[in-house]
Amino acid sequence: MTTRPDQSASRPDDRNPAARPDPAARPGDPGDPDDAGDADGSPGSPGTPGASDGGPGAPEGVRAPEGYDKYAFEPFAVTVDLAVFTVRDGALQILLVQRGQEPYLGRWALPGGFVLPRESAGVAARRELAEETGLAADTVAGLHLEQLRTYSDPDRDPRMRVVSVAYTALVPDLPEPRGGGDAAHARWVPQGRWEPLAFDHDRILADARTRVGAKLEYTSLATEFCPPEFTLGELRRVYETVWGTSLDPANFRRKVLATPGFVAPVPGAARLTGGRGKPAALYRAGTATAPHPPLLRPEGRPV
Repeated sequence: MTTRPDQSASRPDDRNPAARPDPAARPGDPGDPDDAGDADGSPGSPGTPGASDGGPGAPEGVRAPEGYDKYAFEPFAVTVDLAVFTVRDGALQILLVQRGQEPYLGRWALPGGFVLPRESAGVAARRELAEETGLAADTVAGLHLEQLRTYSDPDRDPRMRVVSVAYTALVPDLPEPRGGGDAAHARWVPQGRWEPLAFDHDRILADARTRVGAKLEYTSLATEFCPPEFTLGELRRVYETVWGTSLDPANFRRKVLATPGFVAPVPGAARLTGGRGKPAALYRAGTATAPHPPLLRPEGRPV
């Protein structure tokens, strides 16, 4: 990420474009989730048309009214933050970066940064993820990023007003990251094994954890974390890892096998799983993309 001079020393003249905060500088990534929805557009200019995540811009020929002063409002910045989860070594892990500059120099945080003036939030999210973690462009381009919430507490950043659009993803088989841009380091960290994150990223992370837990209830995503041929016990452990709870093996087996197309048996294949029981049958991911009815957590209700 490109960094610019700190804007915290003084409040710039809102009506002087030269004194307005530079949108390419990153003031940080905290947030209070009080707004849901997209937040495309350029930092500091409310109503400014900008690229969207695939949607149309202003119709051709539509312009701002004559005399409209877009600097009549106090400038603010728009950022993106990403909570990316995976299952590694039998544990739910989150992708974190170590901040290489103030504020919170040396603290761990979620990857993210500024939305540039002619950039959508979705495009910015993929760019920042690649810049700060060193993940290959084709790897980042293939990720399914789900928009989580918009965080817009007025005091979420010590330097200026920042509105952040948060994204989350639960993906298998991601490589080891490396720090880049203004991130000194990047790494996968097991759930719960980190100190408090910079800004209020712990709150964003908690919201994201709830979202990815629900994702497993309504999709067949869990099968992507298993080998091509897996036992129902291996599949159950993915759910237990992400949900952070134990599941009754018999009930889990009954629900999975009662869902059409969720898994498909591998004829004649079995695997020893330890103990004195008979070898466990092997399965492959089925053709269904969503279990019906949903495979709910033990509480019996959606996350």
